[in-house]
Amino acid sequence: MAIPVEGQGDSPPRVPLLGAQESQDAAASVGVPEALAALNVFRLLLRRPRTAKATSDLLLSLLFGGELEDRLRELVIMRIGWATGSDYEWTQHWKIALEQFGLEREELLAVRDWRESGAFDAADRAVLQATDETLATGTISPATWADCEAQLGSVNACVELVVALGAWRLISQLTRSLRIPLEVGVASWPPDGLRPPTAE
Repeated sequence: MAIPVEGQGDSPPRVPLLGAQESQDAAASVGVPEALAALNVFRLLLRRPRTAKATSDLLLSLLFGGELEDRLRELVIMRIGWATGSDYEWTQHWKIALEQFGLEREELLAVRDWRESGAFDAADRAVLQATDETLATGTISPATWADCEAQLGSVNACVELVVALGAWRLISQLTRSLRIPLEVGVASWPPDGLRPPTAE
């Protein structure tokens, strides 16, 4: 049975999330990992199991064993979360970036205003520039593409960067448009609760 879950602030979710067991059952039917089925974003996506499976496969292919460095991917995700005002994306990947992929707290905070920070090297800045351009115009400029090619070291890593940009922009759109709430007990906008101007 689908059950409503309270959203953040005064905005309830637009679509009720599946109950925990129903989500696990739907995930098992298509091969979505149990850990993902427990997340609120997948408790919504698993209303359409094939879509959830496709999304799971895409995200996992980018998170593990890809050619784009983990650090660079996580900077991209955090920048998308901040720039688009996706509390869910920022909050989920705050923990993932720190605990699974070894980024530092100060680096993640610097993503908020990366151009003014000295925390980032040339490769970091290339992918952050590509992120901002993609969010603003839907594409990467020729100069930034050339910079990414030079800094990332392979065409495949550049292709993966573009796919990652699209994938986590999708997650931002899902979480914001459908008002997917944070999991119970998870604090909003870690570590200090500061919200970007784009956050509702």
